[in-house]
Amino acid sequence: MRIELFVALRYLRARRKRAVVSLVTIISIVGVGAGVAALDIALALNAGFQKEFQNRILSATSHVNLFQLGEGPLSNYEELKRSIQQIPGLKRISPVIYGQALLVSNLREQPAVLKGVTIGPEDALDLAPKITEGSLDRFLDTSPVPAVVLGKNLATALGVSVGDDIRAVGFRGELSPLGRMPRIKTFRVAAIFSSGLWQYDSNWAVIPIQAAQIFVGYSEGQVTTLEFHIEDMYKAPDMADQIQQIAGEGYGTNTWIELNRPLFSALKLEKLAMFIAIGLIVLVASLNIVSTLTLTVMEKTREIAILTAMGGTPGTIVIVFVLKGLIIGLIGIILGSFVAGGMVWYLDTHQLIQLEPQVYSISYLPFDLKIWDAILVAVLALIISFLATLYPAWAASRLDPMEALRRE
Repeated sequence: MRIELFVALRYLRARRKRAVVSLVTIISIVGVGAGVAALDIALALNAGFQKEFQNRILSATSHVNLFQLGEGPLSNYEELKRSIQQIPGLKRISPVIYGQALLVSNLREQPAVLKGVTIGPEDALDLAPKITEGSLDRFLDTSPVPAVVLGKNLATALGVSVGDDIRAVGFRGELSPLGRMPRIKTFRVAAIFSSGLWQYDSNWAVIPIQAAQIFVGYSEGQVTTLEFHIEDMYKAPDMADQIQQIAGEGYGTNTWIELNRPLFSALKLEKLAMFIAIGLIVLVASLNIVSTLTLTVMEKTREIAILTAMGGTPGTIVIVFVLKGLIIGLIGIILGSFVAGGMVWYLDTHQLIQLEPQVYSISYLPFDLKIWDAILVAVLALIISFLATLYPAWAASRLDPMEALRRE
């Protein structure tokens, strides 16, 4: 072991009559550990929110959407599908119809967004992992009374369960000899889904695309939107550009990133603010290292003088105190990282902190500690600990050994 490291480790312990240095050392370690743990937990909270929102949004929506500019449906979507499906990286293209209706049960009524999807195993299976009641077998059958899959909160608001019938009343209506009459269609609840996002579970009703075409007044070949699912969701902007070029003028595209930009921009800004604010806690905690080393210099004046008299250079003294400060910081970083990792795992696994879904869209506080965030925090804390050692180490190296021994 090098003499500098040996002396630094010995200086971590104080003699009994001067135990105050050991106490200050422990406080310094706890301070650095608490700051690291707080910053790790804060970053895990932000990452948890972002991951949870992203997963739940993408479980209910597509990566890229193609639509007709202005009013009116897409009328040649089969031709567009054939032209676009050659683009590399596309997983699936789904024609979709969106409409609004007033859903009426025997007990209550509730406005909702109707989403008409194709009756096919590939498309219907998107809902399968989120089905909490019933099954999609009934949804895939053709029947005079079409099936509907309701969001969990919407079914609760209507007071219905699987097997019950509800009526959908269209807002636009249709012309008749008696004037414009509302479209009314009966659906049977085949299943209930739960996406975890309040706005979807409270407002969405999924129906077969043929029933949606009849309900909104579209012909057989007309849809509202073509939804694209791609292999790499982060390449959605590039994919949207390629789709736009093939579709040509008169069509527009948007991506899941554009539709949710305010949310993810707010989370990114919050992450930066939390990093700066709680990073100051680590900076304040590192000041304890300055006081610890300063006290050590005052206590070890005689030992420093003897070490210098025995041939120790100022560089040797500097290294001793820098190493002591780094050891304090490193121990605090390790303890703080372990505490943060344990707390993040426990809080996220057991979902202890509950939220109001109507306010936050999710029902609990999610945590996701990313390894690169933890490494960044550890490196930042170690750099701050190193900087905190420089002045006390320089002051120790400037001691005059003869003067110090004379005072002793």
